[in-house]
Amino acid sequence: MAANSTPQPQFMTNTANNNLSNQPLIDDIEYDQIVVPDKKSWKNIFSYVGPGFLVCIAYIDPGNFQTDLQAGAQYKYGLLWIILLASFAALVIQSLAANLGVVTGKHLAEHCRKEYPKVPNFILWIIAEIAIVACDIPEVIGTAFALNMLFKIPIWCGVLITGLSTLSLLLLQQYGVRKLEFLIAFLVLTIAVCFFVELGYAKPESSEVLHGLFVPQLKGSGATKLAISLLGAMVMPHNLFLHSALVLSRKIPRSVNGIRDACRYYLIESGLALMVAFLINISVISVSGAVCNSATMTPDDREKCEDLDLNKASFLLKNVLGNWSSKLFAIALLASGQSSTITGTYAGQYVMQGFLDLRLKPWIRNFLTRSLAIVPSLVVSLIGGSAGAGDLIIIASMILSFELPFALIPLLKFTSSKTKMGSHVNPIAVSGATWLIGTLIMGINIYYLAEKLVTSLKDSHLGKAVKVLCGILGALCLLVYLCSILYLAIRKNKESTHLLALTGQEGLQVSESNNLPREDILRMQLPQQRTTN
Repeated sequence: MAANSTPQPQFMTNTANNNLSNQPLIDDIEYDQIVVPDKKSWKNIFSYVGPGFLVCIAYIDPGNFQTDLQAGAQYKYGLLWIILLASFAALVIQSLAANLGVVTGKHLAEHCRKEYPKVPNFILWIIAEIAIVACDIPEVIGTAFALNMLFKIPIWCGVLITGLSTLSLLLLQQYGVRKLEFLIAFLVLTIAVCFFVELGYAKPESSEVLHGLFVPQLKGSGATKLAISLLGAMVMPHNLFLHSALVLSRKIPRSVNGIRDACRYYLIESGLALMVAFLINISVISVSGAVCNSATMTPDDREKCEDLDLNKASFLLKNVLGNWSSKLFAIALLASGQSSTITGTYAGQYVMQGFLDLRLKPWIRNFLTRSLAIVPSLVVSLIGGSAGAGDLIIIASMILSFELPFALIPLLKFTSSKTKMGSHVNPIAVSGATWLIGTLIMGINIYYLAEKLVTSLKDSHLGKAVKVLCGILGALCLLVYLCSILYLAIRKNKESTHLLALTGQEGLQVSESNNLPREDILRMQLPQQRTTN
């Protein structure tokens, strides 16, 4: 199919002819795309399947496995409520990100560039890039652990090899991103099935599991630290940028019903994907909690549980797989790390394109991100070994939690703005729930930072003057963090968005809308062009 020489207008309007409202927005696209039929049918949901499950991969990456294992080993089922809260928050927040892209035709990073002045926009871009690097660190270390279990390669050597694995993964994308994603997702779900079966052997007390799920509790700063890590590993800031961009690859009907159906189907698809992630995380914590708190545990296994990390966790599956437990766990861990690399690559592309209007080739973008993640991983693995690398995963997850407000607040502001979303603006109940979730996450973060600052100064052997100076600096940092959040929350939206607004009549379009699918989004996702005549 040849592309028209006449360029497409940026916005298309129709104020008179109602029959034109169901025509496709883009007739000629040189890149493969998924076309959503303009008819009422439950089968339409299959056209929307993809973005939610791609985003879901980030919820079962090595960082999640590491924090889940430690949460179960140290606090049994006491932090399961964090997974429940984070999964509910993720569903609401990810659906808002999808709605923003569907309704406005722009993803979150582009809205930030249009909305904020240059300096705040640049700072938000830096924070988003740090979040992507922090997300890549668990993938690097998880891959290094997997190579260590499979081939006895030292952790620090495995960290270096991950740079080459990135290039290999990008070479495989020429056979089709979707085929590669399905293969990796299958390998990751293999370990999930093993944990489900192991759950039957571990036999956790159902009453204790339910108590951990529905009764919030935080016992000490160690539990608070793990809770922040679990939140950071579950609700990742870069996923908000990613999801709002991935939905732009669908060719959806531009009618009112088409927009409404797209939002509803993306909500269902995200719910199914996040349910899978929720069950996997619950199973990992429950197995770890049951095995590591069992009265019949051997001394060797008890020692592993005291400092449990990804490199030692395969013994949890020995009832199911015996001597093959470490090999299969390593394969699934390798698949988990590499599949998360795809989401990191796409998120990095969209963040750079959105904030700076700058595009890099995928392999260059991924290589830069991976290089920044390799440096701290290599230093820590050389100095601290396996235990130090495991602790670095926890720290990276905490960084993601601290940075979440700087992606979440703009998303909530934009989707709650009638000038941007029109009649698709968030209902009051949804806005209230999301702001409550965001406030809770920010409150936990601030509580931990303040408690850690006070405890560290109290237990240190520094002089009184140095303690006072460090306390002042720490308080100033907290103040800057709070003021930055308040700036994003209080600032009024300036830019309006051209969008498809709802009217009293079904299917009638009265205002301007962006063309979907976005051709630039398709170029980032699909490396091969459709053959043209």
